[in-house]
Amino acid sequence: MANLSVSFHGVQFGNPTVLASGVLGVTSSTWRSVVQNGAGGITTKSIWLEEHHGHPNPTMITTPYYMMNAVGLSDAGVEKASSEIASFSNEKPSPLIASIVAGTPGDFEQVAEKVAGLPVDIIEVNISCPNVESEFGRPFACVMPDAKRVTEIVKAAAKKVNPNLPVIVKLSPNVESITAIANACAEGGADGFCLINTIGPGLAINLETRMPILSNKVGGVSGPAIKPVAVKMVRDVYTATKLPIIGTGGITTGLDALEIMMAGATLVGVGSAVYYRGIDVFKKMTHEMNEWLDKNGVQNVAEIIGTVKM
Repeated sequence: MANLSVSFHGVQFGNPTVLASGVLGVTSSTWRSVVQNGAGGITTKSIWLEEHHGHPNPTMITTPYYMMNAVGLSDAGVEKASSEIASFSNEKPSPLIASIVAGTPGDFEQVAEKVAGLPVDIIEVNISCPNVESEFGRPFACVMPDAKRVTEIVKAAAKKVNPNLPVIVKLSPNVESITAIANACAEGGADGFCLINTIGPGLAINLETRMPILSNKVGGVSGPAIKPVAVKMVRDVYTATKLPIIGTGGITTGLDALEIMMAGATLVGVGSAVYYRGIDVFKKMTHEMNEWLDKNGVQNVAEIIGTVKM
Protein backbone atom coordinates (compact mmCIF):
# COMPACT_ATOMS: atom_id res chain seq x y z
CA MET A 1 0.00 0.00 0.00
CA ALA A 2 1.13 3.53 -0.78
CA ASN A 3 2.23 5.98 1.90
CA LEU A 4 -0.70 8.39 2.36
CA SER A 5 0.97 10.69 4.89
CA VAL A 6 1.52 14.32 3.91
CA SER A 7 3.12 17.37 5.52
CA PHE A 8 1.21 20.65 5.47
CA HIS A 9 3.50 23.53 6.45
CA GLY A 10 5.35 21.22 8.81
CA VAL A 11 2.24 19.59 10.31
CA GLN A 12 2.10 15.84 9.67
CA PHE A 13 -1.17 14.21 8.62
CA GLY A 14 -1.61 10.44 8.45
CA ASN A 15 -3.59 10.81 5.23
CA PRO A 16 -4.77 13.81 3.18
CA THR A 17 -8.46 13.69 4.12
CA VAL A 18 -9.60 16.41 6.53
CA LEU A 19 -13.07 17.03 7.92
CA ALA A 20 -14.23 20.34 6.44
CA SER A 21 -15.39 23.17 8.68
CA GLY A 22 -19.07 23.19 9.58
CA VAL A 23 -19.60 19.44 9.15
CA LEU A 24 -19.82 17.36 12.35
CA GLY A 25 -17.27 19.76 13.76
CA VAL A 26 -18.70 20.94 17.07
CA THR A 27 -17.64 18.61 19.89
CA SER A 28 -14.48 16.71 20.77
CA SER A 29 -16.39 13.42 20.85
CA THR A 30 -17.61 14.01 17.30
CA TRP A 31 -14.09 14.88 16.15
CA ARG A 32 -12.76 11.67 17.67
CA SER A 33 -15.48 9.67 15.93
CA VAL A 34 -14.52 11.22 12.60
CA VAL A 35 -10.85 10.31 13.13
CA GLN A 36 -11.85 6.76 14.11
CA ASN A 37 -13.65 6.62 10.75
CA GLY A 38 -10.45 7.39 8.90
CA ALA A 39 -10.00 11.16 8.70
CA GLY A 40 -6.42 12.38 8.65
CA GLY A 41 -7.35 15.63 10.41
CA ILE A 42 -10.17 17.78 11.73
CA THR A 43 -11.29 21.33 11.00
CA THR A 44 -13.51 22.88 13.65
CA LYS A 45 -16.71 24.72 12.92
CA SER A 46 -15.89 28.41 12.45
CA ILE A 47 -15.33 29.95 15.88
CA TRP A 48 -16.66 33.41 16.75
CA LEU A 49 -15.40 35.61 19.56
CA GLU A 50 -18.86 35.50 21.17
CA GLU A 51 -21.93 33.33 20.63
CA HIS A 52 -23.47 33.74 17.18
CA HIS A 53 -26.96 32.39 16.50
CA GLY A 54 -27.01 32.07 12.71
CA HIS A 55 -30.26 31.68 10.77
CA PRO A 56 -33.49 29.91 11.80
CA ASN A 57 -34.55 26.62 10.20
CA PRO A 58 -34.86 25.46 7.52
CA THR A 59 -31.18 26.08 6.80
CA MET A 60 -30.27 23.24 4.41
CA ILE A 61 -31.53 21.27 1.45
CA THR A 62 -29.98 18.27 -0.29
CA THR A 63 -30.33 16.77 -3.75
CA PRO A 64 -28.37 14.00 -5.52
CA TYR A 65 -26.27 16.65 -7.24
CA TYR A 66 -25.79 19.51 -4.81
CA MET A 67 -26.47 20.80 -1.32
CA MET A 68 -27.44 24.32 -0.33
CA ASN A 69 -27.16 25.85 3.11
CA ALA A 70 -27.73 29.10 4.94
CA VAL A 71 -26.80 28.04 8.46
CA GLY A 72 -25.28 31.47 9.03
CA LEU A 73 -22.23 30.23 10.97
CA SER A 74 -23.97 29.52 14.26
CA ASP A 75 -21.47 28.97 17.08
CA ALA A 76 -21.28 29.11 20.88
CA GLY A 77 -18.15 31.30 20.88
CA VAL A 78 -14.47 30.90 21.66
CA GLU A 79 -14.87 30.00 25.33
CA LYS A 80 -17.01 26.95 24.51
CA ALA A 81 -14.67 25.99 21.68
CA SER A 82 -11.72 26.20 24.08
CA SER A 83 -13.13 23.47 26.30
CA GLU A 84 -13.83 21.16 23.35
CA ILE A 85 -10.34 21.72 21.91
CA ALA A 86 -8.77 21.03 25.28
CA SER A 87 -10.76 17.80 25.58
CA PHE A 88 -9.72 16.67 22.08
CA SER A 89 -6.08 17.38 22.86
CA ASN A 90 -6.01 14.74 25.60
CA GLU A 91 -4.38 11.88 23.70
CA LYS A 92 -4.87 13.90 20.51
CA PRO A 93 -5.65 11.46 17.67
CA SER A 94 -4.96 13.80 14.73
CA PRO A 95 -3.96 17.37 13.84
CA LEU A 96 -6.62 19.97 14.59
CA ILE A 97 -7.29 22.98 12.37
CA ALA A 98 -9.17 25.78 14.14
CA SER A 99 -11.41 27.77 11.81
CA ILE A 100 -12.07 31.32 13.02
CA VAL A 101 -14.54 33.94 11.79
CA ALA A 102 -15.44 37.51 12.69
CA GLY A 103 -17.44 40.45 11.42
CA THR A 104 -14.73 43.08 11.96
CA PRO A 105 -10.92 43.16 11.77
CA GLY A 106 -10.80 43.95 15.49
CA ASP A 107 -12.80 40.86 16.37
CA PHE A 108 -10.58 38.77 14.09
CA GLU A 109 -7.58 39.98 16.06
CA GLN A 110 -9.13 39.04 19.39
CA VAL A 111 -10.38 35.61 18.39
CA ALA A 112 -7.06 34.81 16.66
CA GLU A 113 -5.09 35.69 19.78
CA LYS A 114 -7.33 33.51 21.96
CA VAL A 115 -7.31 30.53 19.59
CA ALA A 116 -3.54 30.74 19.02
CA GLY A 117 -3.11 30.03 22.72
CA LEU A 118 -5.01 26.75 22.44
CA PRO A 119 -3.54 23.34 21.47
CA VAL A 120 -4.31 23.66 17.75
CA ASP A 121 -2.02 22.94 14.81
CA ILE A 122 -3.25 25.42 12.19
CA ILE A 123 -5.55 28.45 12.16
CA GLU A 124 -7.93 28.72 9.21
CA VAL A 125 -9.26 32.25 8.65
CA ASN A 126 -12.78 32.08 7.25
CA ILE A 127 -13.18 35.38 5.39
CA SER A 128 -15.46 33.93 2.74
CA CYS A 129 -18.82 32.81 4.14
CA PRO A 130 -21.61 34.13 1.87
CA ASN A 131 -24.39 33.68 4.44
CA VAL A 132 -23.70 36.58 6.83
CA GLU A 133 -23.74 39.49 4.37
CA SER A 134 -26.95 40.86 5.83
CA GLU A 135 -25.11 41.33 9.14
CA PHE A 136 -21.60 42.28 8.09
CA GLY A 137 -21.68 43.26 4.42
CA ARG A 138 -19.62 41.83 1.61
CA PRO A 139 -17.18 39.08 2.72
CA PHE A 140 -13.58 40.20 3.27
CA ALA A 141 -12.53 37.55 0.73
CA CYS A 142 -14.21 39.51 -2.05
CA VAL A 143 -12.12 42.69 -1.63
CA MET A 144 -8.34 42.48 -2.10
CA PRO A 145 -7.27 45.13 0.45
CA ASP A 146 -9.69 43.71 3.03
CA ALA A 147 -8.47 40.15 2.52
CA LYS A 148 -4.86 41.25 2.88
CA ARG A 149 -5.56 43.38 5.96
CA VAL A 150 -7.40 40.61 7.83
CA THR A 151 -4.60 38.19 6.98
CA GLU A 152 -2.01 40.60 8.36
CA ILE A 153 -4.02 41.15 11.54
CA VAL A 154 -4.59 37.45 12.24
CA LYS A 155 -1.01 36.51 11.43
CA ALA A 156 0.34 39.19 13.77
CA ALA A 157 -2.07 38.25 16.57
CA ALA A 158 -1.25 34.55 16.29
CA LYS A 159 2.49 35.21 16.11
CA LYS A 160 2.43 37.07 19.43
CA VAL A 161 1.13 33.95 21.14
CA ASN A 162 2.56 31.12 19.04
CA PRO A 163 5.22 32.23 16.52
CA ASN A 164 5.27 28.89 14.68
CA LEU A 165 1.52 28.47 14.23
CA PRO A 166 0.58 28.35 10.51
CA VAL A 167 -2.23 30.66 9.39
CA ILE A 168 -4.19 29.76 6.26
CA VAL A 169 -6.98 31.69 4.58
CA LYS A 170 -10.26 30.24 3.31
CA LEU A 171 -11.06 31.78 -0.07
CA SER A 172 -14.33 32.46 -1.86
CA PRO A 173 -15.04 31.33 -5.44
CA ASN A 174 -17.45 34.25 -5.83
CA VAL A 175 -14.82 36.71 -7.03
CA GLU A 176 -13.53 37.99 -10.35
CA SER A 177 -10.00 36.70 -9.74
CA ILE A 178 -9.29 34.24 -6.95
CA THR A 179 -5.57 34.39 -7.75
CA ALA A 180 -5.52 38.14 -7.15
CA ILE A 181 -7.11 37.62 -3.72
CA ALA A 182 -4.72 34.75 -2.97
CA ASN A 183 -1.68 36.84 -3.92
CA ALA A 184 -2.90 39.66 -1.67
CA CYS A 185 -3.28 37.24 1.25
CA ALA A 186 0.17 35.81 0.55
CA GLU A 187 1.58 39.33 0.72
CA GLY A 188 -0.23 39.69 4.06
CA GLY A 189 1.60 36.65 5.44
CA ALA A 190 -0.71 33.71 4.68
CA ASP A 191 1.04 30.36 5.06
CA GLY A 192 -1.45 28.58 2.84
CA PHE A 193 -5.06 28.41 1.75
CA CYS A 194 -8.31 26.48 1.97
CA LEU A 195 -10.49 26.65 -1.12
CA ILE A 196 -13.18 26.79 -2.19
CA ASN A 197 -16.02 27.93 0.03
CA THR A 198 -19.57 27.55 -1.27
CA ILE A 199 -20.68 28.94 -4.63
CA GLY A 200 -23.55 31.32 -5.02
CA PRO A 201 -25.72 32.24 -3.37
CA GLY A 202 -28.32 29.99 -4.95
CA LEU A 203 -32.09 29.86 -4.69
CA ALA A 204 -34.43 26.85 -4.34
CA ILE A 205 -38.22 27.28 -4.56
CA ASN A 206 -41.01 25.19 -3.09
CA LEU A 207 -43.36 24.67 -6.04
CA GLU A 208 -46.45 24.27 -3.87
CA THR A 209 -46.01 27.46 -1.82
CA ARG A 210 -44.04 29.34 -4.52
CA MET A 211 -41.71 30.48 -1.76
CA PRO A 212 -38.00 29.94 -1.11
CA ILE A 213 -37.28 26.73 0.78
CA LEU A 214 -34.59 28.21 3.03
CA SER A 215 -35.58 30.69 5.73
CA ASN A 216 -32.73 32.93 4.56
CA LYS A 217 -34.20 32.63 1.04
CA VAL A 218 -30.77 32.05 -0.55
CA GLY A 219 -27.80 29.90 0.44
CA GLY A 220 -24.35 28.70 -0.50
CA VAL A 221 -24.13 25.81 -2.97
CA SER A 222 -21.84 22.84 -2.28
CA GLY A 223 -21.67 19.15 -3.14
CA PRO A 224 -20.59 17.16 -6.23
CA ALA A 225 -21.78 19.79 -8.73
CA ILE A 226 -19.11 22.31 -7.70
CA LYS A 227 -16.09 19.97 -7.85
CA PRO A 228 -14.83 21.07 -11.31
CA VAL A 229 -14.81 24.69 -10.13
CA ALA A 230 -12.88 23.74 -7.00
CA VAL A 231 -10.30 21.77 -9.00
CA LYS A 232 -9.75 24.66 -11.43
CA MET A 233 -9.40 27.25 -8.67
CA VAL A 234 -7.01 25.08 -6.67
CA ARG A 235 -4.85 24.74 -9.75
CA ASP A 236 -4.92 28.51 -10.33
CA VAL A 237 -3.99 29.41 -6.74
CA TYR A 238 -1.30 26.73 -6.52
CA THR A 239 0.26 27.96 -9.75
CA ALA A 240 0.14 31.58 -8.60
CA THR A 241 1.43 31.14 -5.03
CA LYS A 242 2.98 27.66 -4.63
CA LEU A 243 1.67 27.74 -1.05
CA PRO A 244 0.07 24.59 0.46
CA ILE A 245 -3.66 24.23 -0.08
CA ILE A 246 -6.57 22.36 1.45
CA GLY A 247 -8.69 21.62 -1.60
CA THR A 248 -12.39 21.27 -0.89
CA GLY A 249 -15.67 21.48 -2.78
CA GLY A 250 -17.64 18.43 -3.84
CA ILE A 251 -14.88 15.90 -3.15
CA THR A 252 -16.79 12.64 -2.76
CA THR A 253 -14.47 9.76 -3.73
CA GLY A 254 -10.83 8.84 -3.43
CA LEU A 255 -10.41 9.56 -7.13
CA ASP A 256 -11.86 13.04 -6.59
CA ALA A 257 -9.28 13.52 -3.85
CA LEU A 258 -6.41 12.49 -6.11
CA GLU A 259 -7.71 14.79 -8.84
CA ILE A 260 -7.71 17.89 -6.65
CA MET A 261 -4.29 16.94 -5.29
CA MET A 262 -2.95 16.75 -8.85
CA ALA A 263 -4.31 20.28 -9.25
CA GLY A 264 -2.18 21.40 -6.29
CA ALA A 265 -3.90 20.49 -3.01
CA THR A 266 -1.87 18.92 -0.21
CA LEU A 267 -4.89 18.15 1.96
CA VAL A 268 -8.46 17.39 0.88
CA GLY A 269 -11.42 18.89 2.74
CA VAL A 270 -14.37 16.49 2.99
CA GLY A 271 -17.79 17.92 3.79
CA SER A 272 -20.87 17.05 1.74
CA ALA A 273 -19.49 13.55 1.13
CA VAL A 274 -20.30 12.71 4.77
CA TYR A 275 -23.97 13.10 3.83
CA TYR A 276 -23.69 11.25 0.53
CA ARG A 277 -21.52 8.31 1.70
CA GLY A 278 -21.70 8.22 5.51
CA ILE A 279 -19.31 9.10 8.32
CA ASP A 280 -16.91 6.32 7.24
CA VAL A 281 -16.40 8.10 3.91
CA PHE A 282 -12.84 8.86 5.01
CA LYS A 283 -11.96 5.17 5.18
CA LYS A 284 -13.69 4.58 1.87
CA MET A 285 -11.79 7.43 0.21
CA THR A 286 -8.37 6.40 1.50
CA HIS A 287 -9.02 2.83 0.33
CA GLU A 288 -9.93 4.14 -3.13
CA MET A 289 -6.84 6.35 -3.16
CA ASN A 290 -4.61 3.42 -2.25
CA GLU A 291 -6.12 1.24 -4.97
CA TRP A 292 -5.32 3.84 -7.64
CA LEU A 293 -1.85 4.63 -6.30
CA ASP A 294 -0.89 0.95 -6.13
CA LYS A 295 -2.26 0.28 -9.61
CA ASN A 296 -0.25 3.18 -11.01
CA GLY A 297 2.98 2.47 -9.15
CA VAL A 298 2.94 5.56 -6.93
CA GLN A 299 4.58 4.88 -3.57
CA ASN A 300 3.87 8.20 -1.84
CA VAL A 301 0.71 10.22 -2.38
CA ALA A 302 2.69 13.45 -1.96
CA GLU A 303 4.37 12.68 -5.30
CA ILE A 304 1.20 13.59 -7.20
CA ILE A 305 0.67 17.06 -5.72
CA GLY A 306 0.56 19.68 -8.47
CA THR A 307 1.43 17.24 -11.25
CA VAL A 308 -1.44 18.06 -13.63
CA LYS A 309 -0.11 18.60 -17.16
CA MET A 310 -1.63 21.75 -18.59
